[in-house]
Amino acid sequence: MIILGIGGILNEAAAAILKDGVVAGAAEERKLARRFQPGELPEEAISMCLKLAGVTHEQVDAVAIVRPIAAGPESARHLALRARFPNSRVVLVDHHTAHAASAFYPSPFETATVLTLDRAGDFRCGARWRASTGQFILEQEQYYPDSLGDLYRRVTELLGFNPDSDAHKIQWLSAAGNDTLAPLFLEMLGNKDGAWPRIDRSFFDADRLGRGGFSARFYERLGLPDETPIPDEMKADIAAGLQRAVEKTVLDMAGTGDNLCLGGGLALNALLVSKVECSPNWKNVFVQPAAGNAGTALGAVFYAWHHFFRRTERCGMGNLCLGPGFEAEEIKQVLENCKLRFRYLLTSEELIETVVRVISDNKIVAWMQGRMEFGPRALGNRSILASPLDPYSTENLNIYIKHREPFRKFAASVPAEIASEYFEVGPNARFLATVGRVRPAHRARFEAAILGKDLVRVHTVSKEDNPLYWNLLHAAGKATGLPVLYNTSFNLFGDPLVCSPRDAVRSFYSSGIDAMFVGNFFLEK
Repeated sequence: MIILGIGGILNEAAAAILKDGVVAGAAEERKLARRFQPGELPEEAISMCLKLAGVTHEQVDAVAIVRPIAAGPESARHLALRARFPNSRVVLVDHHTAHAASAFYPSPFETATVLTLDRAGDFRCGARWRASTGQFILEQEQYYPDSLGDLYRRVTELLGFNPDSDAHKIQWLSAAGNDTLAPLFLEMLGNKDGAWPRIDRSFFDADRLGRGGFSARFYERLGLPDETPIPDEMKADIAAGLQRAVEKTVLDMAGTGDNLCLGGGLALNALLVSKVECSPNWKNVFVQPAAGNAGTALGAVFYAWHHFFRRTERCGMGNLCLGPGFEAEEIKQVLENCKLRFRYLLTSEELIETVVRVISDNKIVAWMQGRMEFGPRALGNRSILASPLDPYSTENLNIYIKHREPFRKFAASVPAEIASEYFEVGPNARFLATVGRVRPAHRARFEAAILGKDLVRVHTVSKEDNPLYWNLLHAAGKATGLPVLYNTSFNLFGDPLVCSPRDAVRSFYSSGIDAMFVGNFFLEK
């Protein structure tokens, strides 16, 4: 049985494919095509998924597509899909239902509460479900404009960032602020313990199109003249106030119980996830790591499998490295076409030994191996790596390579079985979906990666998920005494994660990265 899932057509378009109950591939259109036109089908993602599954259009049994699917009437899109996949059924999936399916079905839970939160996927911006295999019971829902995601977007613009792409920066900025403004944001959210938010619109002015559209009342409560730019020294406190208010509100919306699953764009907030993990309200928490609109493509195939075809076997998503990989001959052809000098390392042992030597010389390494990750985070296949023992690693990565704000820290990748020696962290660190705490004995060593007092982004790597990267971490530990590497995504200047060898070459030679390993090919500047 072949099920193709398509999600995020109006924003973050992606495709996923399920072959006999196994996710054979998934990728975002922007990573493959290096562009995205809202409203278009993710053509390259669809083609890639069919190729990875080894099937043709005619062999697809169902196309599960997530609403909204077009700016205009949906019927035209439906007819186009029927013509393109002549032997398949077209299954339309509600936006938040897809978010919920993407969060629940890969989880280890037989039953769970599922909370989905985003800005305004299809007018609905939040929903809570009681889920079991093949059954979702909607308990409560939230509609725009009472949207936590919309408030987060407005504050993103207020603080001078791009509201469409920079909301994630607010959570990291919040780690440097205090909680003095949390009561203001709780008041804006109409916070009453246990109640879902009803946002007080008097804090907004519909006639103001810039800076988040906040009203004179909001500026007065901040103690600022109306519409004045936010002083730099106040930005972290505003971010922290928003973050604390959102965390409390989400916990109230979730309620209490044994198992909780989180989906939707707000679940990409790692500080929020950590807060929920540490709450006594829930025994177990699972978050969909590709929680944004792209992840609805996964939700679509899971929904069709369980609800349309009534299959009870659960489908995991593996290690989330679901995109394309590249053979040695493909990589070699690109490098030779670019007239680059390279060295081919004959074995994985020689590869790892060379990487450890380069990193131990305090050099920054680009690392492209295996299949590309699905979702916004690099999990050891499309990464930029540095040693925590390098005193200048943070400065080099942030200022000279990534060109980003100093409050945005890097993840620390560590073998899962020894992570507790260095960090306190929950199970969602497997996919970099949460944050942990540095143990006091190691705080000085990881100073450059710490958020606030002791928080750090932790990526736990198991041998089963990524044996090559796991071996690299252990080899680094054997050579230096520290089996931890700083890991950030291999991309530059707001581009998506690199996908192909050509993408990797372009980013490598446009940056201050010292060396690059693409498969077993080693390039050095």
